[in-house]
Amino acid sequence: MTLTAQVALLLAAAVIAVPVFRKMRLGAVLGYLAAGMLVGPAALGLISNVGAILSFAEFGVVLLLFVIGLELQPSRIVTMRRTVFGVGCLQVALTTLVLGAAGWALGLSPMNAALIGFALSLSSTALVLQVLAERAELKAHHARAAFGTLLFQDVAAMAVLAALPLLGDAGLHPGEGPRGWLPGLGAFVAVVAGGRYALRPLLRVVANSRLRETFTATALFVVVGTAALFSAAGLSMALGAFIAGVLLADSEYRHELEADIEPFKGLLLGLFFIATGMSASIGTLLDRPLTVLGLLFGLLALKSLAGFVVALVSGYRGAAARRFATDLCGGGEFAFVLLALAARSRLLDPELADLMVIVVTLSMIATPQLINTHAWLEERLTAAVPAAPFDVPEATEPRVLIAGFGRFGQIVGRVLRAKGIRFTALEISQAQVDFVRRFGNKLYYGDASRLDLLTAAGAEHAEVLVVAIDEVEASVRTAELARRHYPHLKVLVRARNRQHVFRLMDLGITVIVRETYAASLEIANETLLALGLPPAEARASVKTFRAHDERVLIEQSAIKEDQDKMVAAVKESAAQLERLFQSDSAPGDS
Repeated sequence: MTLTAQVALLLAAAVIAVPVFRKMRLGAVLGYLAAGMLVGPAALGLISNVGAILSFAEFGVVLLLFVIGLELQPSRIVTMRRTVFGVGCLQVALTTLVLGAAGWALGLSPMNAALIGFALSLSSTALVLQVLAERAELKAHHARAAFGTLLFQDVAAMAVLAALPLLGDAGLHPGEGPRGWLPGLGAFVAVVAGGRYALRPLLRVVANSRLRETFTATALFVVVGTAALFSAAGLSMALGAFIAGVLLADSEYRHELEADIEPFKGLLLGLFFIATGMSASIGTLLDRPLTVLGLLFGLLALKSLAGFVVALVSGYRGAAARRFATDLCGGGEFAFVLLALAARSRLLDPELADLMVIVVTLSMIATPQLINTHAWLEERLTAAVPAAPFDVPEATEPRVLIAGFGRFGQIVGRVLRAKGIRFTALEISQAQVDFVRRFGNKLYYGDASRLDLLTAAGAEHAEVLVVAIDEVEASVRTAELARRHYPHLKVLVRARNRQHVFRLMDLGITVIVRETYAASLEIANETLLALGLPPAEARASVKTFRAHDERVLIEQSAIKEDQDKMVAAVKESAAQLERLFQSDSAPGDS
C-alpha cells in the first residue's frame, strides 16, 4: 500500500471512530486508539509499518507538551500551589509507591516496578475534565483538587520523559560518567537564555510584519528548534518543547502561539494515538484475558484506595474524598508515551509494555462509567440516609439574613462584617459550610426555604433578607416564603437570568440583581473606552442601555408565557435601542 493510501486509511479510520466514541462519551483519545487497533497488524492488518508512523507521530507529543508549557503560567501555579504541590505531589508519590510495590510483589525488577508504577499513577487530564465538565462539577471541591493534581502529574511526567533517554543511555553506556550530562546541561541553558533574551524580540518583529503564516512558521520553528536541540544533546524532545512553552507562558503572544500550534498538535497527536493503538497487541487480551482483567481491577482498586487516603490526609472528607479518588482511578494518555519511550530505550520489555498499554486503555474506557456510576450512587445514598440535622442558629437578633453563602453571599457578608452589621447566614450545602468554616467564618447549615429555619435564624427581628441561592427553584421558594410570612422584611434577591427575574417579579419582589449584569455593563463601558470614546459618552451609552433594558424587562414580564410575542418584543426592543443610540449621537442633539 502506498504512503498516500495509508494516510487516507488512517484519516478515514479516525473520522469514523472518533465521533462514535465521542457520542458514547468515551473521549477522542479512545477513539483514536480504537481506530489504530482496527487497522493495525493485530486486527485487519491493513497497515504493517507501525514503527515509521509512530516515529513521525511522536512529534504530536512534542507539540502537546509545548502547549501544556504555555498554559502553565507561574501566577497560576502560585495561586494553586497548595493543591498542585501538596495534593498532587502526595497523590503521585503514594500511588507510585503502592503500584510499584504491587508490581515488585508480582515479580518485576525494582526499576520496572517503579517505572510502571509511575506511568500508571498518571490519569487522563482530557478525559477526567471532560466528564466533570459534562456533569457541571468543575467548581466542586473534589474537581478543583483533581485539576490541581492533574496539573502536577503533567509536570512530573515531563521530568520522567526527560530522564528516560538518559537512563536508557546510562544502561547502554555505563562508562560515560558525568560527561554524558554536559550536552544536556548546555542545551538547557541555551533554551532558557534564548527564551529569555531572543524569543520575545523575535516574536515581536514577526508580529509587526502582520503576516499570519510567518507567525505560524515562527511558532513551529520555536518548537522544532528546541526539540531538535534537546534531541541532539541526548535529552527528550518533549522536554525541550515544554521548557520553551513555560518560558513563553507569560508573554503577550501566548494565546496566538497556542492558536497557531493547536491544529498541528491535534492532528499529529491523534496520529500518535492511532499508531499507539496499532502497536497495541490485541492478542495479549485474547490470549491472557484473566491476567488483563486482574491487572485492570487491581489498578482501579489500588489507585482508588491511594487517592482516598491522599484526600483524607489533605483535609477532604466524605463524598468529596470518595469523588476525588474515583476521578483519578483510571490511567492516562501520558502512560502510553512513557511506556512506548521506555520500551524504545530498552528500559522495559516490549511485551510487558504491550500488556500495560492494554490495561491502561481499558481503565480509560472504564473511567467515565465509574465517575457517573459513583455520582449516581452518592446521590442515592444521600437520599436514603437521613440528612444531618440542620444547625439551630444562636438566639440573636440579626439585622440581615443571608440565604446562600457561596461566592455571591460571601461578598455581601464580608461587607456587612467590615461595617459591624449583625447578620446570620444559612447555607444548605454541608460541604460548603465545612469549607467556609475552615477559614474561621461563622455559618449555619440550614435550608432557608423552610419556615422553621428562617424563623430560628431571626427573620422576625431582621430588617433585610438577601437571597443569594444558586438554585432557581430554592431561591423562588425562599423569596415567596419570606414575602408571605414576614412582610416587613426587605427582600433582595440575586437572579440567574431573565426568566428567574420574571418569577420574582410575579412575587412582588422589587430589588432584583442579575448576578452578571453589573459586571457585564462595566466591561461594556471599558470596551467603549478602549475604542476611543470619551468617558462621558461611554457612561451615557451604558446608562441609556441600562434604563432601556430595565424598562423592557418590565414590559416583557407581562408576555413571558407567549413565545411568539416574546420573540417579537425582543426584536422590537433591539430596534428601539438602535434608534435611541442614533438619536443620541445625531448632530445638534447634544
